[in-house]
Amino acid sequence: MTSRLDGPLKVTGRATYGADNNFPGMAHGYVVLSTIAHGEIEAMDVTAAKSAPGVLAVYSPFDPLALRAPTSSLLGETWVPMQDRNVAYYGQPIGFVVAETYEQARDAAMLVEVSYRALPALTSLRDGLATAEDAPPAMDGSPPSLSVLADGVESIEDALAASPVVVEATYATAGQNHAAMEPHSAVAVWDSGVLTVYSGTQGADLQAADVASALREEPASVHSVNPFVGGAFGGKGKTSIPTFLAAAAARALDRPVKTALSREQVFTATANRPATVQAISLGAERNGTLNAIRHDSWSATPMDRSFVEPTSHGTSREWYSTRNLAISQKMVPLNIPPTTFMRAPGEAPGSFALESAIDELAVALDLDPIELRQRNNSAAPPGRDLQWSSKHLDECFRVGAARFGWSERTPQGRTDGDWLVGLGTATAMFPAMRFPATVGITLHDDDTAEVATSGADPGTGLLTVLSLVGGESLDIAPEKVTPRLGDSSFPAGGMSGGSTATASAGSAIMVAAPRVIDDLLALASSPGAPFEGAEVSYADGRVLGGGASMTFGEVLHAVGRPSITATGSSAAGEEMTKHSFSSFGAQFCEVRVHRWTREVRVSRMLGVFDAGRIINAQAARSQIMGGMIWGVSAALHEGLETEANGRTANGDLASYLVPVNADIPDVDVHFVEHPDTLHNDLGARGLGEIGTVGMAAAVANAVHNATGIRVRHIPIMIEDLLPE
Repeated sequence: MTSRLDGPLKVTGRATYGADNNFPGMAHGYVVLSTIAHGEIEAMDVTAAKSAPGVLAVYSPFDPLALRAPTSSLLGETWVPMQDRNVAYYGQPIGFVVAETYEQARDAAMLVEVSYRALPALTSLRDGLATAEDAPPAMDGSPPSLSVLADGVESIEDALAASPVVVEATYATAGQNHAAMEPHSAVAVWDSGVLTVYSGTQGADLQAADVASALREEPASVHSVNPFVGGAFGGKGKTSIPTFLAAAAARALDRPVKTALSREQVFTATANRPATVQAISLGAERNGTLNAIRHDSWSATPMDRSFVEPTSHGTSREWYSTRNLAISQKMVPLNIPPTTFMRAPGEAPGSFALESAIDELAVALDLDPIELRQRNNSAAPPGRDLQWSSKHLDECFRVGAARFGWSERTPQGRTDGDWLVGLGTATAMFPAMRFPATVGITLHDDDTAEVATSGADPGTGLLTVLSLVGGESLDIAPEKVTPRLGDSSFPAGGMSGGSTATASAGSAIMVAAPRVIDDLLALASSPGAPFEGAEVSYADGRVLGGGASMTFGEVLHAVGRPSITATGSSAAGEEMTKHSFSSFGAQFCEVRVHRWTREVRVSRMLGVFDAGRIINAQAARSQIMGGMIWGVSAALHEGLETEANGRTANGDLASYLVPVNADIPDVDVHFVEHPDTLHNDLGARGLGEIGTVGMAAAVANAVHNATGIRVRHIPIMIEDLLPE
């Protein structure tokens, strides 16, 4: 096991995050938010704010900063504030105050008076279901509705009607906030026409491109730096409001500007996971073979329709073998804050519905829930000819059942004094993907190497992975490899998201390493070099030839070169047309429900995962544990609550509940390691998000096993478990 290289810096407070940067003459910005959910700003009186102590400037739709909305091929258009007077949600950024200190900017912002022409607002997903629209095509281009029917079957309704056993139910998941430890912030500094932005992001080169586009500046004039990110989970994929505002204000005022959102502002001035409603129908033979799956989903989306939670396409289309499948994805435009990717988008909320329904079918069939899942294990996604490149889900369930003591489970749970005890399980799947990435490798004359890419380590352990894969690829100890991340001046690493970073950056390292070694060997045998004219080879960090041996540092020193550099790029290619790729897992959970108070306590958790080769077991276990805890949080704690007027009722960490240590028992994590070299030469598949998938359903299924009460929405409340 390898400890995280950034661990000592983080736990001792020596890691420098975006807002930790300070510069002489730095001003501070504070964002003004709307107090209605829908309407138009008629006037903004900023007189008192402008005359407040220390205030340098006040910006509004009537006097805006020069910005435009940038667009990227990966994430689409990113909204920037104050470009018109329209208000689409409560808490929308509508103004910006810059002062000498944060406190002065904050206090002056409270003096801004806004007059609105309020319009009716739609803020409830349930109330808006009647106005639902078809969602846009999925990321792979699939239409919002599709079906796969067996020969002779005319409709999914016919397939369900012909099934001896049918389970139908509607499930709901609450919206969530990313609640990263580091609130969104930025420090912007202009120097000689070049802007440097210090801001937590999941992709430094993407952020630099966004800011350059928004400011109408040349891309080469914007430099993004983010060596450390205090949590992201998708919420720092798009460039944040503070980044745009700080950059534009720093240019307008010709001085550095720092902007940091308060914790309360993070809940509306960034983006959240949308709430969903999902209707599932399962039709099966009496032996448990699935004959039909219908999964209809509705996702909340903001009025700009910028993001939809793809619950149907992310689960029912992939997970189980069935002769007949019909899925649909709709969206409900609401006057709510922006929505975006959050850890396991689609799969996390989608798995709650699908895996709860599978559990209900197991009950209806009087069949063990694991046995039902294994009988319907898919060799390929329904309707596709591309088989899974590598799938060991059955092994995950076998190993997990033995480790967890599943054989002791009874259909009615058991009692332990005043506690009702139940066991639940669920499947976990998350697609294995790769994003384009370029990595630079530099060999130095002191026998050390540097591996650099602009991608980010938002807590995933990528920094350490670079050193491990770099050391392996260069045939040197990983301690001699210095990894570099989070700087747009490095080779473009793209986004660290979608559980892609290890496979993407690792594959690029495996391209760059042979190149830099080839260049080294050519240099070593060149005229005047130590191995001039000799046949040379490379092993253990040394150049070999003519009976002699020198380290690469000695070779570089001998030829007067301090270093040598090569780059390598990698992206998903032809292999994606030959196989389907996913990581897999089996989630297990034990809960205890108090007989009288109905409080729920998770007492045991186990996750067994098939994610290809595990590069760093310690970091991998930590990532999975975090995801599993997130699943418990979704099941029992987290949920955004929106008042009728659009205000987020629990927009702070006092009332937005997340688990604390007392809520989480020891978490057992196990990997079944089968390197997937069809996916990439490294053999690793993503695991940052799969730990979340299925866990909320496992908790809910365990609650049913303990109490006999089926709760079809999350988070589960005490009142949901009161006996009738």
